Amino acid sequence: MLEQYFKLSEHGTTVRVELLAGLTTFLTMAYIIFVNPLIMSEAGVDRGAAFVATCLGAAFASGMMGLWAKYPVALAPGMGLNAYFSYGVVLGMGHTWQVALGAVFLSGVLFLIISILPIREKIVNAIPMSQKMAIGAGIGLFLAIIALKGAGIVVDHPATLVGLGKMGSPGVLLACLGFVLILAMDYRKIPGAIMVSILVITVLGIALGLSKFNGIVSAPPSLAPTFLQLDIMGALSVGLVSIVFAFFMVDLFDNTGTLISIAPAAGMMDKDGKLKRIGPAFITDSISCMVGAALGTSTVTSYIESAAGIRAGGRTGLTAVVVAVLFLLAIFFAPLATSIPAFATAPALLFVACVMAGSMTRVDWEDVTEYAPAVVTMIAMPLTFSIATGIALGFIAYVVGKVLAGRVKDVHPVMGILAILFVIKLAVT
Repeated sequence: MLEQYFKLSEHGTTVRVELLAGLTTFLTMAYIIFVNPLIMSEAGVDRGAAFVATCLGAAFASGMMGLWAKYPVALAPGMGLNAYFSYGVVLGMGHTWQVALGAVFLSGVLFLIISILPIREKIVNAIPMSQKMAIGAGIGLFLAIIALKGAGIVVDHPATLVGLGKMGSPGVLLACLGFVLILAMDYRKIPGAIMVSILVITVLGIALGLSKFNGIVSAPPSLAPTFLQLDIMGALSVGLVSIVFAFFMVDLFDNTGTLISIAPAAGMMDKDGKLKRIGPAFITDSISCMVGAALGTSTVTSYIESAAGIRAGGRTGLTAVVVAVLFLLAIFFAPLATSIPAFATAPALLFVACVMAGSMTRVDWEDVTEYAPAVVTMIAMPLTFSIATGIALGFIAYVVGKVLAGRVKDVHPVMGILAILFVIKLAVT
């Protein structure tokens, strides 16, 4: 049955290889079941419900991607967007987490519309490469400052805004150890490096009396505190337009970039270099975003960690289905997830930030009208604590810079319209 449905032989793979690939992908991204509930709880979301929502959202999305789009790509709540959800939208702007979930849902609706209509490619092409890369790098720096703050390495300072924390404190030292452990294991290509580091630091923290051990396995927590709690009407207010747009833009670029980067190795491209079955893949991502919001978690999107499973031989949707099953099984490990302290997840956030910052290497550093606006986008996100503001300032700088440089033809009309709208939005804020 598996052979007939997934055409394993045609793709040069076997059930055993697909199972191994699915396990490999899961191990590389399983850290999200520990990190995401912790980040969501900062916004006031029930941590147990957020844990279940994370697992169920990832299971639904990965299963749909495997069974319908038949891609060896797994999905889960995206890093960066979850931080923006909690620290930017809720804590930073003062919106409720229910309204933030409504914004996530609406961004999924937008993604679904452009996935069904033939306008997705036009929107993607309208945004210059430098800004696409800067958005990814900026989110990385946004994660980095959250990680350093969570670890106690960076603290607030009345004179300089930020300062160095107490580097000799046990929590800080454990966070530093966790980061170098991830570096060493990732360099040696050890599967699940991030998850292993989180568990090692957690055990050390419990042994030193710095955190509490709540157990390993139990019945899943209730999903009731977050299930269908999203406030869509609240998210429809004019003030949240930029927030919905930010969720939408980042999800669009995340998903597109992930699929394009792993497509060649997975055999997902046709002879003309176009992605096969791209429609179902994008629709899966958009529907998963909406389902995740309904369950009670931030934006669900494709994971670049899927490349690990592809390197292990995954070529069909069976790989993603295996990941889905493993995420379903993970809901029984809620006590372990609630035992994870912030200083154990901070190294994971910092490492992901380092990986995301690498996208700036694809910016044209010989053209000041490209790299200067990109840097504005990148540094504005962590310094304003807002992905939306970073995108707005970067887009404005790009359009104005090009126009004043006499290179109006380089500016796509869509970019021009967005820049004008962002100017108006910032002016009335």
